[in-house]
Amino acid sequence: MRSNNAHPPGANITAMFQVTFPEVARVLQTLHSSVAAAESHGCLCGALCTVHQYPLEAWLDELVPEAEPDPAEERAPLRLLFADTMRALRGDEMEFQLLLPDDDDPLVERASALSQWCQGFLYGFGSGRPVARDELTGEVEEVLRDLTHISQAAVETGADAEEEEQAYAEIVEYVRAGVQLIHDELLEVRAAGAIDPSRLN
Repeated sequence: MRSNNAHPPGANITAMFQVTFPEVARVLQTLHSSVAAAESHGCLCGALCTVHQYPLEAWLDELVPEAEPDPAEERAPLRLLFADTMRALRGDEMEFQLLLPDDDDPLVERASALSQWCQGFLYGFGSGRPVARDELTGEVEEVLRDLTHISQAAVETGADAEEEEQAYAEIVEYVRAGVQLIHDELLEVRAAGAIDPSRLN
């Protein structure tokens, strides 16, 4: 298993993403999607944890179901996000990061987006390849439980600003490392569910 060295939020975000959070949000709005930007990325990551050959089209259908044909360039940022996420999550460079608002945005907006990201992850995880409970390690089950709690957490403000920022940074890092752990731990599960290309002919 790869070590999960701590990364502060946004540490490798430039290296990982060719698109920004506002760009993804704008595209989803243009496509009349009801899915928030952070939630859309969480959904993708959840599906990639359980499905070996998760197609781009399946993710786009989750974001914009039954959409009328639209110019390819409108979805270009989503295609880039898909490719970047696939490379980072399944690569060896430890580049994986969550798509979240910039650290300059208000903390309440970032915390809300983090909750949405976790909601999306759990949806994507559950809608991908079915994973039996006996296929999950104790560590994976623990992270999934924690992600459920984070997805349901109410956003509260009023404490010391520096303490709130520190707490947010620690939760983001925990989610990032936890999702990477889930993905790595389920390598054999994904492989067992992969379709042999020769059987498609």
